[in-house]
Amino acid sequence: MFGLFKSDPSKKLNEQYHAKLEAAMQAQRKGDIRLHGELTAEAEKLYSQIQALQAKV
Repeated sequence: MFGLFKSDPSKKLNEQYHAKLEAAMQAQRKGDIRLHGELTAEAEKLYSQIQALQAKV
């Protein structure tokens, strides 16, 4: 019952993950492969954090 008002930390990370992937896709379309690689690496770090949070539950 008290968990009803708790925010889900993985939800925020998931939104950030999808935003990074979207930005990486846009960078790739513009031809900026270096930025695409950096954003993809950041997205992978976020994904590993999401997986760690989900493993706790």
